[in-house]
Amino acid sequence: MNIIKTFFLVVLISFASCGFTQEKSIVVSSTTSTEQSGLFSYLLPIFKSKSGIDVKVVAVGTGQALDIGRRGDADVVFVHDKSAEEQFVAEGFATKRYEVMYNDFILIGPKSDPAKIAGGKDINDAFQKIAASQSPFVSRGDKSGTNAAELRYWKSAGINPTGEAWYKDTGSGMGPALNTASAMNAYILADRGTWLSFKNRGDLIIVVEGDRKLFNQYGVMLVNPEKFPQVKKVLGQTFIAWLISKDGQSTIASYKIDGQQLFFPNAKVSGR
Repeated sequence: MNIIKTFFLVVLISFASCGFTQEKSIVVSSTTSTEQSGLFSYLLPIFKSKSGIDVKVVAVGTGQALDIGRRGDADVVFVHDKSAEEQFVAEGFATKRYEVMYNDFILIGPKSDPAKIAGGKDINDAFQKIAASQSPFVSRGDKSGTNAAELRYWKSAGINPTGEAWYKDTGSGMGPALNTASAMNAYILADRGTWLSFKNRGDLIIVVEGDRKLFNQYGVMLVNPEKFPQVKKVLGQTFIAWLISKDGQSTIASYKIDGQQLFFPNAKVSGR
């Protein structure tokens, strides 16, 4: 009898250690801009203090972040490529997409401005002049939201830069790509958030901004738990609900660097 009691006691202790006392945590696959801009470092401790949920971020390009969701290796996807996000929902990998915040893309370039585009407001015109002058341009080339936007701008400008000597495809995140552009004194498309937090600017400055086509929307989605039963539905939805709540939105708005706001909340929250 004592052996049987001991056995059941061991089982109960095992269940307690493996399940009932397990840390509440979720995995969020996200774009590098939310990580490298410092937003997550600011946002996630506040969320954890309110919810007790630890958020583990896998920061990659948007395309890779969506692929992680397609494999069921994340609970939540938080990215910035609306058409790709809508496709993700249409394919059944998520049931709903929520808009969270926006900022904008900006074109960065050397102060010497060999393409003569500084102060312009038309991104297509700027890309045409970069190509015409064969000025060095650094591309992330990583299937990120920023890379997808850049390729759209080249296409709308009527240019295919692939294979050109002046066009460097790095296959890297926003921070490393900016470092390459700084070292090469090259032009690069960046999200404003990462640029504001970037320290190794060298001779780079903002040369083109303000074009409506440079609008950069971020969305968040719960990976479909019906497709992937391992997805932590309740915890993931709790994170999403907080992001789009008045509290989450005001927290996003309060993140600033040198007094400049990096992201602007625009979730459709009742009462806002």
